[in-house]
Amino acid sequence: MNLLIMGLPGAGKGTQAERIVTTFNILQISTGDMFRLAIKKQTKLGLEAKTFIDKGELVPDEVSNGIVKERLAKRDVTKGFLLDGFPRTIKQAKALDTMLNELQKKIDAVININVKPEVLIKRLAGRFICRNCGATYHKLNNPPKVKGLCDRCGGDNFYQRDDDKPETVKNRLNINIKQSQPILDYYKKQGLLYDIDGNCDINLIFTDIKAIIKNI
Repeated sequence: MNLLIMGLPGAGKGTQAERIVTTFNILQISTGDMFRLAIKKQTKLGLEAKTFIDKGELVPDEVSNGIVKERLAKRDVTKGFLLDGFPRTIKQAKALDTMLNELQKKIDAVININVKPEVLIKRLAGRFICRNCGATYHKLNNPPKVKGLCDRCGGDNFYQRDDDKPETVKNRLNINIKQSQPILDYYKKQGLLYDIDGNCDINLIFTDIKAIIKNI
């Protein structure tokens, strides 16, 4: 069973991915893991990717695609895989189809955890930090035990990082929506896309995911 998992930042993709690989005994493969492994083993493509990463530049599609193909050709993916973080573009999605065809594999389902942007903004923009000791809190999920006072040091001076501010989060989500929608449309046309309501309890979300996977 070969799966892709998709979802906007804050949708809970990581939590559900962990449950999927544990329950169905398949291998989770993330873009970061693939790059780190290729670099560690000093493969030709890994070293090529490192030159871009070290300069803070995006790794070109042809290098990313090659690293993904190398990883998917390994013996440990024979029972199936859950691919996370790839593809990120239509070009990469088409390249993935080609490489899987060459490896005599195919995608069985694309699971998309769909959460309303306004909910994601609340989740992602809720983090704040104690300026005195650096303790991290969340307005909804992890507030201080005493409102306005840090649990660790008792300080009352908190701040939000720029990338946690609502305006920044909203912009990041808009960019992700713009990038991911064509990919979702691509897999929908192939009949592979399964939208999961990610606005509810994480256990209910996984129940829905299990039902889909078992019916594939």
